[in-house]
Amino acid sequence: MAASLTLSSCAVIEKALPQKAETNVLSGREGTNGPVLAVKIDDTNPAHPQIGIEDADVVYIEQVESGLTRLMAIFSSRIPQRVGPVRSARISDIDILSQYGNVAFAYSGAQSKLLPIISQANLLDLGAQRQSPTIYTTDPARNQPYAMVLRADLLMARVVEKEYAIDSARNVGFIFGDEPKDGLVTDEVVVDWPSATYKATWSSAEERWFLSHNGKINSAESGLILGPTTLVIQIVSITPSEFGDKFGGVTPFSETIGKGKAFVLRNGKRFAGTWNRSDANSGTTFSLANGEQIKFAPGQVWVALTDREPKFTSPAATNSK
Repeated sequence: MAASLTLSSCAVIEKALPQKAETNVLSGREGTNGPVLAVKIDDTNPAHPQIGIEDADVVYIEQVESGLTRLMAIFSSRIPQRVGPVRSARISDIDILSQYGNVAFAYSGAQSKLLPIISQANLLDLGAQRQSPTIYTTDPARNQPYAMVLRADLLMARVVEKEYAIDSARNVGFIFGDEPKDGLVTDEVVVDWPSATYKATWSSAEERWFLSHNGKINSAESGLILGPTTLVIQIVSITPSEFGDKFGGVTPFSETIGKGKAFVLRNGKRFAGTWNRSDANSGTTFSLANGEQIKFAPGQVWVALTDREPKFTSPAATNSK
């Protein structure tokens, strides 16, 4: 008769087994759930190639003045040395970030009327106006106003040195796992704003969506083509706010609290559904028509906040041309 396992022998076996790697709750990829750093990044043509975005767990595309776009990159599992080019904050940032808790917020500045709102928000204001030029550096190879580059490693070291309290990554509504049934095979999608266009093309070789920005391949400074494993297109209301830029342009406000239509793209397929976020402190969930929450593929997530319908291309449409 075989001998039964004792507690001590079970402990030996458990130690011999490979340990499961920690996964980040924001991206589902391997990495720690470290303190959250949010960085506002320029997204105009002269700002490309951008720096460090490939290490973000989540990236938001939001509309700003003149119909252009700007990015909000959320870092937790990895903190790159450099991120940029860094640009100024906008009113939509407050609601986007509130679901992440008390995060470290890095940006180049903001109009005077917005600064008190940022200071009252549940975040740690680490804007350039509060930090030294050794942290918010100037890249001599870039022209202003596209030359400010954040030394993210030094900024987070300062957070530790000063014992600033910021939250570590927490669930913001995303869940990761196997894809739902009945997804529509999709080769590419075009998402646009009044003065900016993104195209995402599925790469079966790399199992992620390759991004193009305004007709050009969207490569980072490192040479890597930017692109998420899961691309979310969140249809939101975009309306004029009480704020504006120094040139007289009115700042649009993207409403990210409430509910609306959404598309989740993963594994070369798209899933139509809805997004829902009940209040500022709650995360955003994405569900199918039957109420089933749409699981994301582990890896970087990009969320495009737009009020325009995306344009999808399927293999059948491609073959018919």
